[in-house]
Amino acid sequence: MAGIVGYGVYIPSYRIKVEEIAKVWGDDPNAISRGLVVQEKSVPAPDEDTATISVEAARYALKRANINPQKIGAVYVGSESHPYAVKPTATIVAEALGAAPHMTSADLEFACKAGTAGMQICMGLVDSGITDYGLAVGADTAQGAPGDALEYTASAGGAAYIIGKDNTVADIEATYSFTTDTPDFYRREGKSYPRHGGRFTGEPAYFKHVLSAAKGMFERMGTEASDYDHAVFHQPNGKFYLKAAKKLGFNNEQSKTGLLTPFIGNTYSGATPLGLAAILDIANPGDRILAVSYGSGAGSDAFSITVNDNIEERRDQAPKVTEMVSKKNYVDYAMYAKYKGKLRMA
Repeated sequence: MAGIVGYGVYIPSYRIKVEEIAKVWGDDPNAISRGLVVQEKSVPAPDEDTATISVEAARYALKRANINPQKIGAVYVGSESHPYAVKPTATIVAEALGAAPHMTSADLEFACKAGTAGMQICMGLVDSGITDYGLAVGADTAQGAPGDALEYTASAGGAAYIIGKDNTVADIEATYSFTTDTPDFYRREGKSYPRHGGRFTGEPAYFKHVLSAAKGMFERMGTEASDYDHAVFHQPNGKFYLKAAKKLGFNNEQSKTGLLTPFIGNTYSGATPLGLAAILDIANPGDRILAVSYGSGAGSDAFSITVNDNIEERRDQAPKVTEMVSKKNYVDYAMYAKYKGKLRMA
């Protein structure tokens, strides 16, 4: 099957701490940090959006892949915060990379799993021989209404993956999806902020789908948690991530590398792809990875991935996740509100 030829990430440098948001709304910052397992989150600059984040991540993926961009025959950008309601982000990314116009491209939307859906589409196109390489991006500048619990986690960032068969750094052994009509989180047309179902977002939504996708992969592959060196899951907050890992039998050593929410918040479509990239940054040849995304609405995509020898040469060709996480400039709530467009004329 197709594998990962190159990967790249981008995380905005601006950050806001949990206590800064809590101060404005009169919440207990310690209770928020403990409950969500988050300390701070990334904030996009005024000139950053899903398109710019996707372009940066894709350029880094291209550096690691070391291929001619004209060989990329498919470009998909998954996000729930595309800058245009009608005008694809994918064409902007393709043009910026210098991809040839004889390609297929589209924007994808499935809440936080649109990026991994793009990876699956690229796998199908590559495996069928329709194209040699496909580019899948998961990126978001997530929204949270002022005073809503989402404000503590909804952040910005993304990751890009070039999928192909030749000269891979990691091979995708299998993918498995689990999908139902479970509307735990949504944003209506024309509305600025999403709504969520509170307690409904846990067991019936996130855990049912993540655990079902992971267990489906175990059954398909004849594996269990102990067969994997690393695991990464969608991370709307750190608490859900850690609970899912424990329920599936993964220990802290297996799951800790992919957990980024405490430091950058929930990057939505970028969350699982970014966590996977953090693992690829440190994984050894032969390491096996289980990656499981989640998107409200609702569905999960699971991937079983084995890292190969090429990773050691190519991962240093572009910035690593830890480098992006460590570059940060803090803003107060007023500046955050300005950057996020929360200040509007009546």
